[in-house]
Amino acid sequence: MTVLIERVRNALGPELAGPFAAFVAVMIVFGFAAPNFLSRATFESVAFQLPELGLLTLAMLLPILTGGLNLAITFTANMAGLTLAWVLQSQGGVDAGIGAFVLGSLLAIAVGALSGLIMGLVIAYTKAHPILVSLSMMIFLRGLGEFLTRGGDVSGIPGFLAPIGYGSIFGIPVPLLIFIACVLIWHVLLTRMKLGFNTYMIGSNIEATRYSGINTRKVQVLVYTLSGAMCAVAGIIMLARFNSVRVGHGESYLLITVLACFLGGVNPFGGFGRVIPVFVALVVLQLLSSGLNLMGANQHLATAVWGILMITVMILRWLAGRLKFLNTNRG
Repeated sequence: MTVLIERVRNALGPELAGPFAAFVAVMIVFGFAAPNFLSRATFESVAFQLPELGLLTLAMLLPILTGGLNLAITFTANMAGLTLAWVLQSQGGVDAGIGAFVLGSLLAIAVGALSGLIMGLVIAYTKAHPILVSLSMMIFLRGLGEFLTRGGDVSGIPGFLAPIGYGSIFGIPVPLLIFIACVLIWHVLLTRMKLGFNTYMIGSNIEATRYSGINTRKVQVLVYTLSGAMCAVAGIIMLARFNSVRVGHGESYLLITVLACFLGGVNPFGGFGRVIPVFVALVVLQLLSSGLNLMGANQHLATAVWGILMITVMILRWLAGRLKFLNTNRG
């Protein structure tokens, strides 16, 4: 068995082995335990539900790779969605045209990027802890959104946005295609571009990176700005999917995005992690959620499972590290 596990690990790579094993486990367990789990309807449901969570996870990934965190992802996405919704309403609501959508989308992405830019500047120049900075931004965006909307929803968007939330091209959901495109962009950024290399360097040792001549402040600002822009893309998708937006939508996604990163092999202290394993981890978590729903579990139980799963992942990673250390010493 040990030899088989080692062969699978070598074939997939150390980053993909864990998420792939989790995928197999979920398919086997729920294949037997949940009725109709291995059906087309289940996978179609996963394909439509995955993108919004996936885009927010991509937004979380970059800050984690630098050793930071962005706790404001969901509220940044909702503020971006609100921006688009307000532009559409000002241009006729359900009768708004394509031009209004393009303008609103650009402004929404600008709002998301601005949120990230502010966090990046504060983190880079004051050396304040990313958790405190992003928590402050989260509280600010939540309060501002509640004030502007009076705690209600903003709805009434043109019908031509429906395909962005529910449409399909050759049987593949449009939101999933957008998400896959963003995954590829992030993959290229981290593996082929200087910014990606510098991001890993900062996560490994920011002081050594600074002494090597890399402008660490610029990299941190760019990372959080891109994180905010990706949140905005998620906010646009959510608006099109639900035909409305409110500032508190998707608050539970925050925990799941962090869990997906850790399950995908990302080092919580930064410096190590890849996009593709995180993508596989997202699929696993979405399948897990669908399996629980088919078994009749309510959303509160599913949330509890996320928390237990995160603790389990941390313990398993610690055990794996200990075993590797012991094996190295024996060798």
